[in-house]
Amino acid sequence: MKVKVAKDVEQWLGALGEPPQQAMRRVVEIILGADERMGVEVKYWTLVFAGGGGDCCSFVQWKKKTPVSLMFNRGALLRGDFPHLEGEGPTARFMRFADVAEVNARAKELGKIAAAWCELMEAAPKAGSKTKPKPAARPKKR
Repeated sequence: MKVKVAKDVEQWLGALGEPPQQAMRRVVEIILGADERMGVEVKYWTLVFAGGGGDCCSFVQWKKKTPVSLMFNRGALLRGDFPHLEGEGPTARFMRFADVAEVNARAKELGKIAAAWCELMEAAPKAGSKTKPKPAARPKKR
């Protein structure tokens, strides 16, 4: 599936070399294709995905060893079974991909995360409200 992106997003992706470019393009396609409420823009020198009224995730450390790392800034709030989300802290979660094959293998999960984010943001109290969404329960360590 080919999704249409803004010129600045296309320029940002076009400036990347390989290995990350193909994998990152595929991540963009999956997230934008998963839910019509999702969008992407160049912000903070990277691509930032947003949907349902809040920023969802962004590419981070893409010049490091693992070429494609998505940081879900408030990923701890996500509800659902997402086995490839990493992290145990109170807020952020990460999903990392070595290559486009790994992105494709996790496409369904990534799409579900995008939809879950939009649902969460639309259900969340709006600015100025004293009620905040609660983080999902952390898995118990064995």
